[in-house]
Amino acid sequence: MTDQEIENIRRKQRDFFNTGATLDLKFRRTMLKKLYACIQNEEEKIADALMKDLGKSPCESFISEIHITLEEIRFMLKNLTRLAAPGRVPSPVTLFKSKSYTIPCPYGNVLIISPWNYPFLLSVSALTDALAAGNTVVLKPSAYSAHTSKLTEQILGNCFGEEYVAVIQGGREENSGLLKQKFDYMFFTGSKTVGREVMRHAAENLIPVTLELGGKSPCLVLQDADIQTSAKRIVFGKFLNCGQTCIAPDYIYCHNSVKDKLISAVIQEIKKQFQETPLSNPGYGKIINTKHFDRIISLIEPEKVVYGGKSDRSRLKIEPCIMEQTDFGSPVMREEIFGPLLPVITFESMDEALENIKSLDHPLALYVFTRDKKTAEKIMAEIPSGGGCINDTIMHIANINLPFGGVGASGTGSYHGEAGFRTFSHIKSVVSKSLCTDVPLRYQPYTPLKHKLLRLFLR
Repeated sequence: MTDQEIENIRRKQRDFFNTGATLDLKFRRTMLKKLYACIQNEEEKIADALMKDLGKSPCESFISEIHITLEEIRFMLKNLTRLAAPGRVPSPVTLFKSKSYTIPCPYGNVLIISPWNYPFLLSVSALTDALAAGNTVVLKPSAYSAHTSKLTEQILGNCFGEEYVAVIQGGREENSGLLKQKFDYMFFTGSKTVGREVMRHAAENLIPVTLELGGKSPCLVLQDADIQTSAKRIVFGKFLNCGQTCIAPDYIYCHNSVKDKLISAVIQEIKKQFQETPLSNPGYGKIINTKHFDRIISLIEPEKVVYGGKSDRSRLKIEPCIMEQTDFGSPVMREEIFGPLLPVITFESMDEALENIKSLDHPLALYVFTRDKKTAEKIMAEIPSGGGCINDTIMHIANINLPFGGVGASGTGSYHGEAGFRTFSHIKSVVSKSLCTDVPLRYQPYTPLKHKLLRLFLR
């Protein structure tokens, strides 16, 4: 699509927004109900597209993409009136006989750029929040997840007119054309490299932006952890979607006294959850493409592998792989893995562990396994991260009442539920003043007497 065609779509959406149609809560509710019905009608096709792109089983597609998306829509339908209502705030004495309040207002024309790893969820969930807030949306899905992106375009095309929601397919050329446009808000989910470009273009045009990025999310396992439960939940979170999850545990950082027992338990859980031969398990996913397959394989150091790591390039399959004897200088620790490799690093003291984690970029998620509630809460308070779990992994994303987002290098801004509505809304401040009375002290001329009275009055 050419830059001019993209510009024409943006102008068409701007004109539609300016009619005021999206300000009507009844209109928003009708559109969200329509979207919900369209998704329900196409559940099998969505699951099939996700299987083709990422090898996801129907069950995994439902729990990790379709269900969460539908839950987001249900939340907005249930809470839209409350979220969109003006909020009263107290007025100081200087605003005697006035009412102060806030109004959530849509930004206008929003650009959403979504990634390939959860191509349906991370497109339509953000779209839901933007529509609930009263915006028009241009959605740019990933070219890597071609089947899901094409189906998403078909579903949204059946639901909405292009003047309200438009899907633009393509690669770098289309991304570049979109970033040149002066949207009212930009929402990006993806890599740090592209995130920097998005933020640069947003800064050039003074466009507010949300960045949902990633990072090396640590999984701290202390010496008093429940090893069997920890292993089960770590394996689930790490190897869901074949490790291609932005909040997956990137590495295990465990006390050296529990390392051997933990590795043994993790291996047992891999066999239990994905069978003895994961490459032949139809319920185990695949890598998105050969580029990412080759990148992940290059991070494997064979001499450090204690389990797994076999691969099939023709089917883009890599076994869950456990690596020990790694450290923070190892190649696998220099970038976010985003695949089914799980390095294990040990520490001797909590101070050492906290110091090492704090020396890295702020992660998107932090996971702590311990029976000591106070220690867990102390670690959560001390280590900056987007979010996280105590004695679990990734499940904080399942609570729609929790904001989801990064901090520092892992992102800026948040969404989901109420946070999503707020992200796509400008909170406008308003003072409504009575005409019945006026305080003359604020007006010129400012005499010595007025100055004295003002100081007395405003103390």
